[in-house]
Amino acid sequence: MKKVTNFVLFQLGWLVAVVGAAWGYPWAGPAAALVLLSVHLWLTDSPRAELVLVAVAAILGTAWDSLLIVGGLLDYPEWSYLVAPIWITALWVMFACTLNESLAWLKGRFQLAIGFGAIGGPLAYFAAERLGAVTIVEPLQLALALGVGWAAFTPLLLWLGSYLSMQVFPVASGVKH
Repeated sequence: MKKVTNFVLFQLGWLVAVVGAAWGYPWAGPAAALVLLSVHLWLTDSPRAELVLVAVAAILGTAWDSLLIVGGLLDYPEWSYLVAPIWITALWVMFACTLNESLAWLKGRFQLAIGFGAIGGPLAYFAAERLGAVTIVEPLQLALALGVGWAAFTPLLLWLGSYLSMQVFPVASGVKH
C-alpha cells in the first residue's frame, strides 16, 4: 500500500507543480512536495536516509536544470534567472521520494533504470511543455541532453538510496526512527 500511495502522491504532486507553474502559481509545487515528503517520511523506516537522498537529489537536479537554462535548451515562462525555479526543485524532491518506494523495483536493474530514465525524464519535460510550464528552445538537443542526464541520474540516485538506507542509516531491528 505504501508503494501505491507513493506513486499516486507523486503523480498528483507532479501535476500540481507543473500546472501550478503554468498558471502562475510556482509555489504550488513546493507545497505539493512538502505534503509528499511529509507522508513519505512518516511512512518510511529510514527517514534520515530519505532526507539525505532528497537533499542530494534536490541539489543535483536543480543544478542540472539550471545548466539546461544556461545552455539555452529550455526556458521557464515568468522566470528570468539562471537558476531553475523552485517548483523544479520541488519536482526533484518528489522524484527522490519515489526511489525507495514506487520505483524500488528498478533497484539492481541498472540497464532498466538507465532506459527508464532516458525515456521517462525527457517525456516529463515535453509533457510539462504541453501544459505550458516550460518552453523548450532546442527540442532535439534538449531531448538528447535529458536522455543522457536522466539515464545517469536515475540509476545513480537509486544506488544512493539503497546505499544510504542499508549502509549509512540502517534500520535497527525494524524500529522506525
